[in-house]
Amino acid sequence: MIKIVQFGEGNFLRTFVDLYFDTLNKEGGDYKVNIVKPITFGTLDKFKAQNNKYHIVLRGVAGGKPVEDVYKVDVLENVIDPFSDTNLYYELAKDDQLKIIVSNTTEAGICFNANDKIDDFEGITYPAKLTKFLFERFNAGKEGVYLLPVELIDNNADELKKCVDKYIELWGLSNQFKKWNDEQNFYCNTLVDRIVSGYPKTPEDIAKVENLIGESDKLVSIGEPFGLWAVEKKGDIAKYVKEGVHNIEVVLTEDIKYYKKRKVRVLNGSHTNIVPVGLWSGAVTVYDCMVDEKLSKFVQDTLTEEIVPYVSDDIKATTVFADSITERFLNPYLNHLLTSISLNSISKWRARDLPSFKDYYNDHGAIPTRLTIGFSYLMAIYSNIVKIGDKYMVKLPSREIEILDDKPYLEYFANKNSIVDFMKDVSVWGEDLTNYNGFANTVIENVEKINKGISLI
Repeated sequence: MIKIVQFGEGNFLRTFVDLYFDTLNKEGGDYKVNIVKPITFGTLDKFKAQNNKYHIVLRGVAGGKPVEDVYKVDVLENVIDPFSDTNLYYELAKDDQLKIIVSNTTEAGICFNANDKIDDFEGITYPAKLTKFLFERFNAGKEGVYLLPVELIDNNADELKKCVDKYIELWGLSNQFKKWNDEQNFYCNTLVDRIVSGYPKTPEDIAKVENLIGESDKLVSIGEPFGLWAVEKKGDIAKYVKEGVHNIEVVLTEDIKYYKKRKVRVLNGSHTNIVPVGLWSGAVTVYDCMVDEKLSKFVQDTLTEEIVPYVSDDIKATTVFADSITERFLNPYLNHLLTSISLNSISKWRARDLPSFKDYYNDHGAIPTRLTIGFSYLMAIYSNIVKIGDKYMVKLPSREIEILDDKPYLEYFANKNSIVDFMKDVSVWGEDLTNYNGFANTVIENVEKINKGISLI
């Protein structure tokens, strides 16, 4: 048996990674996934109630016809809350059959905090928790594992290892452990690509899905048929991660940079840039944006002029991928809510849109119009945050929504602090955004227009 420890129980991992390993089982493999809840928020009651089984529905259009495929997933061996069952969590670290660790803790999850203590658990970062897990495995005399983070940051596995190395140094862990981590653990950079909308959002959709799968399922998740997992080829990874199409297409490659850059900039970058514009304009889903003439043109023009030219020298190949993206956005079955995509928008804009912004600026000597517009709508939304109880709310022209992001950012704007000062904060953006000539002034002017009800698209 090949065991996988998965940090994260969310819709994406269950619709992508877990469905992949479940498919391998149905093809004759022997895989078991053990989910670990990485943060205290939320419960695992739904998993327990359903004996760790659930359904995936992949909806899309093929040959001009609607497709709805149902998969029952039973690859989960256990679902663990390490905050209440620490012993069970660390028993996994000592398991000889453990070969792979997968994580999805959002772009903000792979980070280092010098204040983290080795005797703490609840309040420390995911890389800190991972370091303790690996140290337990090392002390048990076990072999190393393959680490496959799917967080959407450049060189995600390299960045994860840097964090682990820092914790080894911070906590004064042994040189033998560091050597074991360097030589026996394989940190493989990855790229994942599948649009997942998750649990159906309306009573009508819930009823339809339950009728489709034949039973009630509180963990059912909806995604698109398209799926790609590019994994950096290291060690004997091919023994455990099988190439080819197994529900998703898996590519083992020694150079993952092109796949990563293409997906993050074209798919995620266009997603992140349209979300605040769409929200302010009254759209609810990505599909709503794509059937609206102005919003759809905004997406297409952003891709064509400000993103695609800076992905690779092979603009034609990237254009083909971009065209497939716009078709995927037009999938009417996903019901991909803009509010869902808006989670952690600040770190997402930095990871997904700022690189294209910088490349355009360096090429043209001027700020890109549409990426600037997207950023302006983002700042308009955040600068209108009002704290109500323990929630951070924004009143849009069409409705009121809750904003979910890192608390310091939410508090900053709830206290009505300056947009320009926020743009200057190197700890937020990795640089001072006001150094781009005309950017700050344009954003402030744009936000004033947006607040007056003037559309920028």
